Parts: sequence; C-alpha cells; structure tokens
Amino acid sequence: MHAETTSEKIAMGWYLDGRVTAVVGTHTHVATADEQVFPQGTAYITDVGMTGPHGGVIGMDRNGIIGKFLNGLPARFEVASGNVQMNCVLIETDDDGPRNAAGRLRARSIERLRFRID
Repeated sequence: MHAETTSEKIAMGWYLDGRVTAVVGTHTHVATADEQVFPQGTAYITDVGMTGPHGGVIGMDRNGIIGKFLNGLPARFEVASGNVQMNCVLIETDDDGPRNAAGRLRARSIERLRFRID
C-alpha cells in the first residue's frame, strides 16, 4: 500500500479478511500499534515502519531538512547515517488448521519487531 490514509488501509484490511493471509501497510515511516488478526484469519497492521537510519528525518540527514524548513530554499538531502533500525512484523500462520475462505493460510498472530544496529 502507498500513501493511503489509515482509514482506507483498515477498510481494506476488513474487506480482505478471509481472502488473504496478511495486509501489511507501509509509507508513514513510523510503525503503528494496531497489529491484529481479524476474525477470518487475516493479520493486519496499518504501517510496519521504516527500515534505515533513524537519526535523521525519515532516513535523510536532519540538517538539510531543518535548513529547508527554516529558510524555504531548495536543499539537497543526504542519506542519514548511524542508528540503523529495521522495523518488521512476524506473522505466525496456522499451517495445519483450516484455511480461510480463499484457501489461504489463516494467521494465528502478528507481532511488531524492531532491531537496532548502533
């Protein structure tokens, strides 16, 4: 998914419940705390979060972005370094249990994970 609002993403999750194993949204760069498994076995999260350097502004060096905000002039953005993090989800499926309505694996659980490399 790309740039949809939270309401559009969660509506899509409910619509796809029982048709897919998981709906994992992304784009806002910050992991949301709304992971859940819908009644028909579809794992869902609005935004899994960003992977990359978190010491800047959405992965870019903060000085160039702050300068652009303060003076309104175009600026070249450089990729930030350090404080690398990986946001992801772990979805456990019910491999031996009943499948969902579309014959897909049902999700048992979804868990947000964050790994850091400093």
